[in-house]
Amino acid sequence: MNPVPLELLAPAQNADFGIEAINHGADAVYIGGPAFGARADAGNGIADIERLASHAHRFFARVFVTLNTILRDDELEPARRLAWQAYEAGADALIVQDMGLLQLDLPPLALHASTQCDIRTPQKARFLQDAGFSQLVLARELTLQEIAAIAVTSKATLEFFVHGALCVAYSGQCYISHAHTGRSANRGECSQACRLPYTLEDETGRIVAHDKHLLSMKDNDQSANLQALIEAGIRSFKIEGRLKDLAYVKNITAHYRTLIDSFLDKSPEFRRAASGRCTYTFTPRPEKTFNRGATDYFVNERQADIGAFDTPKFSGEPVGRVTRLAPDWFEVDAAAPLHNGDGLSYYDNHRELAGLRINRVEGIRLFPREMPADLKTGTELYRNRDQEFERALEKKSAERRIRLRMQFSETADGFALQLADEDGIMAGATLAQAKEPAQNAERTVVALGEALGKLGGSDFVATEIVQKLAQPWFLPAAAINGLRRDAVAALVAARAAACERPPRAAPVEPPVAYPENELSYLGNVLNSAARAFYEKHGVSVIADAYETNTEKGEVSLMITRHCLRYSFNLCPKEVKGIRPDPMTLVNGKEKLTLRFDCKRCEMHVIGKLRKGRQISITPVAH
Repeated sequence: MNPVPLELLAPAQNADFGIEAINHGADAVYIGGPAFGARADAGNGIADIERLASHAHRFFARVFVTLNTILRDDELEPARRLAWQAYEAGADALIVQDMGLLQLDLPPLALHASTQCDIRTPQKARFLQDAGFSQLVLARELTLQEIAAIAVTSKATLEFFVHGALCVAYSGQCYISHAHTGRSANRGECSQACRLPYTLEDETGRIVAHDKHLLSMKDNDQSANLQALIEAGIRSFKIEGRLKDLAYVKNITAHYRTLIDSFLDKSPEFRRAASGRCTYTFTPRPEKTFNRGATDYFVNERQADIGAFDTPKFSGEPVGRVTRLAPDWFEVDAAAPLHNGDGLSYYDNHRELAGLRINRVEGIRLFPREMPADLKTGTELYRNRDQEFERALEKKSAERRIRLRMQFSETADGFALQLADEDGIMAGATLAQAKEPAQNAERTVVALGEALGKLGGSDFVATEIVQKLAQPWFLPAAAINGLRRDAVAALVAARAAACERPPRAAPVEPPVAYPENELSYLGNVLNSAARAFYEKHGVSVIADAYETNTEKGEVSLMITRHCLRYSFNLCPKEVKGIRPDPMTLVNGKEKLTLRFDCKRCEMHVIGKLRKGRQISITPVAH
């Protein structure tokens, strides 16, 4: 049986970030194109996608282009053209949310169902597979048991977020940004209302929590759960972060590459999804780059303390407490060495996160750029910028090399060099050269091996060099170098010819029925093609997307597995005598009702369109 590939999927804000993600161990990267990519601030030109794909394909790594916003009717044709441009640029798959795209003349690219498709059930997963999706990005909220249940029913590749920021709502089911600002999360313009401070009141008006970031989640970190996720059926491990900086991409990609490789080294039934082994000039440390604290969310069932209620910012790693103060310096009992240029943070008198930059370090004495007025003895300090670590990542910090075996042998009129890489691809070159016995046989053998192994300017590293010669022969260094270059060039060409894009999965015919026969605004149907898609699959009642502003009253603006009753020990399932009465979130003049579906263990944030903030989108024709 062939080993099963495991894919590490990294984010690419742009082509340069994507190239570094590949260099640091990603088997695939996902990147936005010029439009419709669910991150309005992370668009890229087609030429950038082509440059990234060219680099990725050298290692048989893949490039997935995000085309995962919901679309108006007038955007369908531009989206179709963009899909073809991505195909021509070398993209390997499209990540899609809007089912209307499946009604169009798309290129023969694999389709991946975006996390915005809200895939939480075996029925939904099986439907999307049968509709023509070959890879499914599962909801972040799933448990291991729920993932395993989906894996039993679907043959599609299952993808799961293993690191990065968490949306508190089910992806694709959050409308609070559109309701309050006219900026739709489903169209890549989320205003992140979930990161704002709120006061929580119970049904009597009693304050349960004051001015806390109650809808802000800690960051996802599945480092300890990779093997369990593999056993449950996950085959693609996705890192969040198309808006994160390059240090984050390098550090987190290298971290998960190291963990996955450690698993693969003792699990022959699995293999890397792409070629090459990585070496690093740094030790990956996920706690060093932006995070809001770590949680594995619901993978191991419901957990306490999943929220980043104190701040949505990056506080950093604890480093010690202030022990002494002076007008322009302070001293700390730091457990780890601090460096010039480090960034420190602390909670001020109002419990707000404040920060400072260190100009100079003299032992335990720190001289900040500006001395904070509210810093006190005993204040706990955190480091949210490790200058030494950041500088290491600003330089070249990784190399990726494809292993190969080299065989140097004689021919009738000279010599031949045959290469076989780790993927079983072979190529070679020959050299017409008179055979002249070497004067120093032992030194010649060593020198020949060293010359053949000089692959530093290529993507390859020789793990075995075999010399099959009747006797050592003298060869000019220029001749050996030329033969090696010709053989490597031939192998590069052979690999390029062998790099095939995965095919588009054919939808099941006749079309299978959608798991539901009615769709509310939660179906996100914004165009006539999406409506036709669902009608074709047996849906009889189809409401317009929330973005059309036809839902004038109060509705669920956010549906989440995060429960504030549970967070504050007010869960009716946990505490006898407690009722699941509504609660209220207050932010300034804004009030949002919380209703609790205890049967499903879900919280609904209820609200309505804010007057004067709606951006009108014409409803689809029906």
